[in-house]
Amino acid sequence: MTTMSAETLHISLIEKIENRTAVIGVVGLGYVGLPLVLEFHRKDFPVVGFDIDPEKIELLKKSQTYIRHIPDKSLRELNTSGRFSATTDFARVRECDAVLLCVPTPLTSNREPDMRFVVGTCEAIGPHVTPGTMVILESTTYPGTTREVMVPILDEQSGLKAGEEYFVAYSPEREDPNNANFSTSTIPKVVGALSPKGLAAAVALYDSVVVETVPVSSCDAAEATKLVENIFRCVNIAMVNELKVVFQRMGIDIWEVIDAAKTKPFGFMPFYPGPGLGGHCIPIDPFYLTWKAREFDMPTKFIELAGEINAQMPYYVVQRTMDALNEHGKALKGSRLLLVGLAYKKDVDDQRESPTLKLLELFEEKGAKADYHDPHIPLLKPTRDHPKLTGRSSVAIERAGEYDCVLIATDHSSIDYSGLAKTANLIVDTRNAIGASAPNIFKA
Repeated sequence: MTTMSAETLHISLIEKIENRTAVIGVVGLGYVGLPLVLEFHRKDFPVVGFDIDPEKIELLKKSQTYIRHIPDKSLRELNTSGRFSATTDFARVRECDAVLLCVPTPLTSNREPDMRFVVGTCEAIGPHVTPGTMVILESTTYPGTTREVMVPILDEQSGLKAGEEYFVAYSPEREDPNNANFSTSTIPKVVGALSPKGLAAAVALYDSVVVETVPVSSCDAAEATKLVENIFRCVNIAMVNELKVVFQRMGIDIWEVIDAAKTKPFGFMPFYPGPGLGGHCIPIDPFYLTWKAREFDMPTKFIELAGEINAQMPYYVVQRTMDALNEHGKALKGSRLLLVGLAYKKDVDDQRESPTLKLLELFEEKGAKADYHDPHIPLLKPTRDHPKLTGRSSVAIERAGEYDCVLIATDHSSIDYSGLAKTANLIVDTRNAIGASAPNIFKA
């Protein structure tokens, strides 16, 4: 037990933040953690980056990026300043005044929260948390995680009392990789904490690097905020995906309808259909609330229905591809398919939860030979749900004419779609990337 009061520890932490001597630790140097490292470093804080992947640490030390939209130049600036170091040694948490956890929170095969990474990280840093340290969870999760999962582990491992001898907060990440309009520093940051002093310290910390900090009453409220944001997107995407199927039967182009509807200057926000949901948030996060709601005997029918609709989209795309091939006198079995776009969204190199992975497997289960082209993902990385696809490499887009059908799964900007429409024998377009109508173009 420390003899210093919570007030004294709080004042000391605030002073360090204000004079930029607070050492910032970031655990998890991926799409969320590495941008945070860069922002704190740009605002003159000393930063220590932690990751369990030694290969990632070595690349950082060599100023070699592993995230497409973060250039090598930014990493060179980190390494030449003398204010950054990257390590797999969690004992160095003792050097840090604030530790931000940016670790994965996936789902299990039963669509239940997988807390292994949060638990493992807390166990790793817990023994090295010292009096006055601020620990902030940024991983998307269900309301109550910070209080119920993180705090008990940190209290036990550190021998300290959260809210009194060290401070705990939750601030959900809001990263949108490669967004041209918003970056880490220009996206407001929601913050909830375990105690008033913890909240004040967390607000001061984020105020130093982001455009606006939005304090809320508790960690639970901050955790719920992120879920509401992603459930909003999930439900609306499910709606347009369902409308796509309905309108296709009616002979109506869903993209034309959405473009017309969005001319209304109020009361409408455009969402667009696709081959399924991808990324680390929208396919996963709604089910965190669904799982937690069961504890309170509350059904979440709306969320679960949206999840079912979005999960069915790859199967709909397969059926549309079968229909398109059939109209051209071919069966899916034995056909050669080229899927354009492996990343879950345009112009990024992130394959997490990409519907293209599911499509590759579905097509091959039905006897087709499926390859992919993605200018940002030359080699398919290991995934938990699709291990058989690991190691496959991107096929040159110039070979599109060799395939019976080209399916546009992700509409990367660098691809010449008008040229593709001329060279491909048949195109199934799930993103309206080509737009134009032609006998060899099917929308799905």
